[in-house]
Amino acid sequence: MRLLVINPNSTASMTEKIGAAACAAASPGTEIVAVNPPAGPVSIEGYYDEAMSVPGLLKVIQSADDADAVIIACFDDTGLDAARCLTDRPVIGIGEAAYHFASMLANKFSVVTTLARSVPALEHNLQKYGLATRCARVRSSEVAVLELEHPGSDARTRISAEIGRALAEDRAEAVVLGCAGMADLAGRLSAEHGLPVLDGVACAVRLAEAMVGLGLRTSRLGGYAPPPGQKLMASA
Repeated sequence: MRLLVINPNSTASMTEKIGAAACAAASPGTEIVAVNPPAGPVSIEGYYDEAMSVPGLLKVIQSADDADAVIIACFDDTGLDAARCLTDRPVIGIGEAAYHFASMLANKFSVVTTLARSVPALEHNLQKYGLATRCARVRSSEVAVLELEHPGSDARTRISAEIGRALAEDRAEAVVLGCAGMADLAGRLSAEHGLPVLDGVACAVRLAEAMVGLGLRTSRLGGYAPPPGQKLMASA
């Protein structure tokens, strides 16, 4: 099985981290191909960055036809619906995957994301997925995405503190980490706080494996019907 894991931003070091997290979660025999567009925002923090990253994301999907499933490794689930129109292979957003996993592990979960400007997009997605009533709160740690790439930053400390507040104030029974760049923190934070801390990259990999194993494909009817050929972007 071959899974294409796309980081929609253009920061290669983050793509490497995401790829490592995906490989750690994958079953034996699953090949992970982690890529990012060559150009576009260096991080995705809010609606504007998300919109600017979609063309590059879609071009990557258009040019890669040898994967069994596609994972969009941005917690905003950037371009997810448009990507599903391009292929009948399963296309999974790490945000949607993590929310569904959390809803099956806990009555209430909280999300700890990066900056406050990202909160409305995540709240919108929770409403869209029908899971808003299961989420106690979407919290910002005020950690910029690129801070997660700096070993000397106090990003982990601030994220951990926000998880502590989610436990105390939200009565959260699980926490979802709201950024692909946090993928390497889930295990340690779960042990530290004594509750499930979910990384969307790992959840998406396991969900993709299950969908491929079941032979499931994205519907070609209704909203995910493929666009007419003349509307497709040039591959160059």
